[in-house]
Formats: sequence, structure tokens, C-alpha cells
Amino acid sequence: MGMIFRAKANKALDRAEDPRETLDYSYQKQLELLQKVRRGVADVATSRKRLELQLNQLQGQSSKLEDQGRKALALGREDLAREALSRRAALQQQVSDLEVQHQTLQGEEEKLTLAAQRLQAKVDAFRTKKETIKATYTAAQAQTRIAESFSGISEEMSDVGLAIQRAEDKTAQLQARAGAIDELLASGALDDQSGLAKDDIQAELDRLSGGTDVELELQRMKAELAGGPSAQQPAIEGGNGAAAPQQQNQQQSHPRFEK
Repeated sequence: MGMIFRAKANKALDRAEDPRETLDYSYQKQLELLQKVRRGVADVATSRKRLELQLNQLQGQSSKLEDQGRKALALGREDLAREALSRRAALQQQVSDLEVQHQTLQGEEEKLTLAAQRLQAKVDAFRTKKETIKATYTAAQAQTRIAESFSGISEEMSDVGLAIQRAEDKTAQLQARAGAIDELLASGALDDQSGLAKDDIQAELDRLSGGTDVELELQRMKAELAGGPSAQQPAIEGGNGAAAPQQQNQQQSHPRFEK
């Protein structure tokens, strides 16, 4: 469950991430680091300056004690001269220690200054690259949106395309259902409750009746083409009395057209 949650969270964060904002945030962090380095250089330089002031004071006191010892010795006060020189020796030890610390601070200051310069160069280069990447990303994003709009794969066009697809699928389904119902009614598998459909017997009778009419019409046309009026007259005279009226009725119901 923890892995699934982390995977979901990672996917959500990746979808919500904007590279331009990430670059700006990274640049801001680099500026903060550069500011800290510069502050460190300033602190080291301040400490070095303070040591220099202390060294100047100690060196001044040392020179003063040396003059006092020389004057005491000139006055015949050897004891005072010895005391002055003893104090001067203690001050010289302090001066030596401060000089070592001063050199150490001066070396650290030079290192931090060089690091600050290098970091400044990297920050400037990153800023240039950041702006280039941001411009490229913005252009690519615009091109992608335009391409999606033209190709119809954007969110809005996808919704429209999906609605059209659903309408086409439903239309095809209704057409298939109507065709299937017609086939079932024609085969007799379903009953037509409206009474408009014909059963198999009625359909067969209608077919036979239609075929008889066609055969009669075909025989009449053959007789007309074979003999014309002269050929029909002997057939009428040679027939019985019952056939004559029938022939007359057929001639009245089917008039002959002269060429």
C-alpha cells in the first residue's frame, strides 16, 4: 500500500510539475548559497581585520615597553628595565600567536573569495541556461497545443470526437436491430401485431397469381406477333359458343394497338 501511494503521489507530482518553476527555484537556491558564501567571506575578512587591529595594539605596547626599559636602564634602574623587557617578551609571544591566526584567516578568506567567484560564474551560466530552457519549453508547449488542436487530440476535441463516435455506434446498432427485426418478421419467427404483414400461404398465393397474369399477357403478345387479326379470326370461328364470349371478353379487356 505504501508503494502504491508513493507511486500515485509521484505521478501526481510529475503531472503537476512545471520545469520552468523548478528551474527558477533551483536558481533561487543557488543565489542563496552564493549569498551565504559571500557572507562567510565578509565574516572572515572582519575577523582578519580585527586581528590586524590587535596586532597593531600589541606591537605598539611592545615598542613602548622597549623604550621604557631603555630609559630605566639609562637611569640606572636595572630592575625596572628587566621588568619592562619581561612584559615585552610576553607581548611578543601574543603577537606571534596572532600573526599565525592572521595568516590562517587570510588563507581562508582567499579560498572563500575564489569559491565565491567560481560560484558566481556557475550561477551566471545557470541563469543563462535556465532562461534558454524556459524559452524552449514555452515554445514546445505552444507547438504541442497547436498540434493537438489541429490533430483533434486535445481534451476538448477528444470529448467532441468521443460524442461523435458514440452517436455513430448507436446509429449502427439501431440499423442492425431494425434489419434483424425485418428478417425475423419475414421468416415468421416474430408475429406482426399490426396485421400489416402477410403469412407464408398468402404470400405464396400472391406470387402464383402474379405469375398467371404474366403468362396470360405473354401468350396474348405471342398471338399478336404470330398472325395479327387474320390469325385470330379463324380461331374465334372454329371455337365453340362458350369460348367465343371468353375470347371477346379477352379482346375487350386487352385492346390491340395498330402499328
